[in-house]
This record gives sequence, C-alpha cells and structure tokens, in this order.
Amino acid sequence: MGWLQIMMWWINKEPMEISEHKMAEIFDNIRKLYRFARPCPELADYIEFFSESSAEETYQYAGNNRFTVRMFPSWTPTCYINLGQPYQLVVGSAQYQIQQHTDVLILRNNIVERHNLPTDHIFTIKFFPGGLEAILGINQAQFSDQVVKLEVILPATLLHRIKQLTEFEERVELLQHFFLSQYKKKSPNSYYVSVVQKAIDIYGAGNMELTSGQLAGELFITNKTIYRYFTRVIGTTPKQYFATVRARAALAAYVANKNLFSPYEHGYYDMSHFYKDVIRFTGRKLIENAS
Repeated sequence: MGWLQIMMWWINKEPMEISEHKMAEIFDNIRKLYRFARPCPELADYIEFFSESSAEETYQYAGNNRFTVRMFPSWTPTCYINLGQPYQLVVGSAQYQIQQHTDVLILRNNIVERHNLPTDHIFTIKFFPGGLEAILGINQAQFSDQVVKLEVILPATLLHRIKQLTEFEERVELLQHFFLSQYKKKSPNSYYVSVVQKAIDIYGAGNMELTSGQLAGELFITNKTIYRYFTRVIGTTPKQYFATVRARAALAAYVANKNLFSPYEHGYYDMSHFYKDVIRFTGRKLIENAS
C-alpha cells in the first residue's frame, strides 16, 4: 500500500437534504458567492485563482437555507480549506461529510456537488492542470475520483496559520509566499508539465479543432509521446481532456448568447453533436438548464 492509500480519508455516507437552492456551474454565475484573487505573475501559469466565500453574497442568494453548487469536470486540482461549518461533498457517485475542521483536495475529473449550510465559509485554491506538480512536485493523476485530506498536500502548520488569519488578502499572501518558496526548488518533471501546457495553449488558439496527432506535430513529438505526457501529468488522455475543454467553452458561449452561438466555431459537426456532448458533460439535457 502506497503513501497516498495510507493517507486517504474516507468519510461515512449520510443522507442529503432535498429542499435546497441549486446552482450549476456555467449555467449560473456561481462566482457571485465568492471573493477572488489572481495569483502573482510567477504563479499565474499554475494557479487559476484563490477564492473565499462571501457571507454577504451567500446570504443574499440563499438566506437561511441550504444550497447546492454543482461543478462539471475540469481536471483542475482544487483545495478546499474549511473556515466554517460542515458541508456535504459528492464526487461522482460517492458522497462525503466534510467536518468543520477538515480540509480536502479533489481533482475535479468528475461532476462534483457541494451541499452547503448558510454558514458556508470555504477558502479555495484552484490549480491549472499540472500546476500542482510544477509548484509542489506532486502528480495530480493519482487523485482521480478521490477526496484526500489536504494535509497530504500542504503542511498542517500552514493550514493552521491560514485559519488563524482574519483577512482574505492575508491568506492569499501567506499561501503565495509558501508556493513561491516551493516553486523555486523546481520540479524534476517540469519538462513534462511544460509540454502539456504548450499543447493546451495551442489547442485553445486553434479553434479547438486540432487532434492530438496534429498537436504532437506542432510540438515536434510523436502522438504516442503526447498521449503518455497527458496521462502522466493530467491523468487522462489528450482526447478526453480536450473534449472536456471544448464542452466547457462551447457551453459557456451558448449560455452567454444562444442566438449567436455556432457549434462549428467549437469544433462540432452540428447542433445535434453539441447537444449530445452537453448531456455527456453535464448529465442533463440542455433544455433542462438553459432558458
């Protein structure tokens, strides 16, 4: 049994409340419930953002009621530092009770739901794919479909200091200082992360139509090599990862303005192809979510 299996934390299943306000990522602006901070330039390629629950915004949305936030796959390692009350977390088909003083990490390779109390207060660190490895030298692929105690990733003393601070900005500053101190040590696998990030950038700039073979050609490597790098760094194949990227981008564009939406601009054959991908990606029909 490896170190991860020894440190894994499995939480007893408990029944869910059914009377909850519900929000779904992309369809709803879930960001309105949080404060956000971008990382410093040295970390911007590896961390997407820091965020923290806003008590005022949460109350305006949910009042004194429970609420659910549904998030779709992104393959982005995400840390949840709990500054408030217990909440329930669903990862795929598995359900977990997160206790008041428990902090966790998930990969977000599957649909995730957080069932929160009105006293929700969570500090979030969202890494880009490969960012966890670039900064801390920890490979994200091993965390698929798991909920891991955050002490596996970050020192318990650091987490304790974060919770002692009272201001969002102070927490961000402390974490950035720690990440920069670790990043300067340079991961021995940074080359693999760099190649994967370049492939992701090229795919996004190419109207999301390039195949993994074409991406490999752009990077002067073989298709077999790019397959191996993606499965090693991200935990999935280039085809599956880019299907996720395309679905997220296309769905966001459709929700923003469905009258101007064109499936062809996102590499789909037609609207039927897009509709089927929405079901595969979200588990729901588009008509159930977008008016």
